[in-house]
Amino acid sequence: MAAVAAAASGQNTENSVLCPICLDVFKKPVTTPCGHNFCLDCITDYWETSDTVIKCPLCKEKFFSRPKLQVNTLIAEIASELYNPPRSRVTPEKAGNGKVLCDRCTGAKLEAIKSCLVCFSSFCEEHLIPHQRIPAMKKHRLIQPVHDLESRICTTHHNPLELFCRVDQMFVCETCKDTNHKTHKVVNLEDEAQLRKIRLGTDQGITDELIKERQRKIDEIQKSVEASRTKAAKALSCSAHSMTAMIDYIRRSQAELADIIETKQNQIEMERNCLIKELQGEILQLRRRNSELNKVEFTNDALWSLENFLSLTFTQPQVKKWSDVTFDGDEFSEQGAVAALERTVTKEIKMLCDPDWKEMRRHAVDVTLDPDTAHPLLVVSPDGKQVARGDGKRTQPKKPERFDHVLNVLAKEGFSSGKFYYEVQVGDKTNWDLGVANQSINRKGDIRLSPRNGYWTIYLRKGKELTASAGPAVNITVRQTPKKVGVFVHYEVGQVSFYDADSRALLFSFTGWSFTEKLFPFFSPWGNDGDSNPAPLIITPVKPGS
Repeated sequence: MAAVAAAASGQNTENSVLCPICLDVFKKPVTTPCGHNFCLDCITDYWETSDTVIKCPLCKEKFFSRPKLQVNTLIAEIASELYNPPRSRVTPEKAGNGKVLCDRCTGAKLEAIKSCLVCFSSFCEEHLIPHQRIPAMKKHRLIQPVHDLESRICTTHHNPLELFCRVDQMFVCETCKDTNHKTHKVVNLEDEAQLRKIRLGTDQGITDELIKERQRKIDEIQKSVEASRTKAAKALSCSAHSMTAMIDYIRRSQAELADIIETKQNQIEMERNCLIKELQGEILQLRRRNSELNKVEFTNDALWSLENFLSLTFTQPQVKKWSDVTFDGDEFSEQGAVAALERTVTKEIKMLCDPDWKEMRRHAVDVTLDPDTAHPLLVVSPDGKQVARGDGKRTQPKKPERFDHVLNVLAKEGFSSGKFYYEVQVGDKTNWDLGVANQSINRKGDIRLSPRNGYWTIYLRKGKELTASAGPAVNITVRQTPKKVGVFVHYEVGQVSFYDADSRALLFSFTGWSFTEKLFPFFSPWGNDGDSNPAPLIITPVKPGS
């Protein structure tokens, strides 16, 4: 053991226990006749794969026959004491659990703590000791344990891929750096990994904040939905209460009004019955006087007749001048007031939500835009359901039916009787015109939209100013700007009505017109107004039952 201690204390003791062939700690070290030491398996494999001449791998001394080799117990003992400390009580790992296992362990393998890019092996804590103590092995490139160590080696220069080229975004070795990537920005893998880690952390922080921001927005939206649900419930309750109260009030008013009208009628009948009795009394007096007058006789003897007439006494009837007595034909003005009330209430209810809207939608028609009428700056979709201002003026054949000055377009379908309904999605557009127009309208030059010129339309300006082109214009007051507009026409009664198709509220009605020719749906998406009005007008399908 003294010899062992002396050997272990030498300058090159650690190097002396490394096999020159495998560069690892001796396993069954043997000594050749020339005095060099090798692992038994290493020298045996070397001689079996070499030429027929048996020689030493180090000094090249030739042997006439394969020497008989025996284990050098001294070297084996030194290696055992230096590099085989007592085994720790680490539980062996099972293969296939995703962990990297030690390549040097025999039997149950321990988990590797490092992989060597020079040895192409992974080592547990025990078998890593040579790389920590032997100067030559300390120069080996150790990395965190990984599978497939061959992928960490440059396929061109067979050196470890220890660098990263930021220009080509690829892994390179030292030789690559000095050749193909000489002018590129090349950094250590650790530096690049650290930079990427920092960037990743920054990106994660930004992403986390974006997630939090969106989660806050979700919470805000959910709260708004809950608030909206609460408001909707209150609105339903309020509308039910208000409608019930209004109906009850109207019913009580109806009963009260009926009582007033009946009382008034009874009073009128009583007063006029008194007048009738008075008239009948005067008639009776007049008949008596008439009877007295009938008693007067006139003969050819004038003297006798006058004496007889003067001898009679006549009763003067007490009558009045009835021509001054007149009768008012409007005693019951309540009828007109109730009719006016009905019109007012109906109008207000329609402005809130028209109960006849679903009935009108039953008259939905399929409307398609006519590109032959579209101004050259307008683009009509292939299916004829959308129209918007294009990027530039297109060359279009000149036709009498085409608008040449204003951005208008008509539908292909015209209607000369009955009822029809269609809907147009206007979305968030800030300017648009919608309605119907006579077939004979002027389509050239500047055009003024009004019923007098054959147009029944409404229009939006600046995203909030809704107006009816009634000549003069009529401002339309709405609770919210419509996103979808419904247009209803009753040809025979001369009615054109516009609805907010989402709230089912009446926006405006043209009434009492006399149509004499075909009416065509009319559209104008206006210009793009910068970037605030580029969206198209879209004719949307109507489901009558919805």
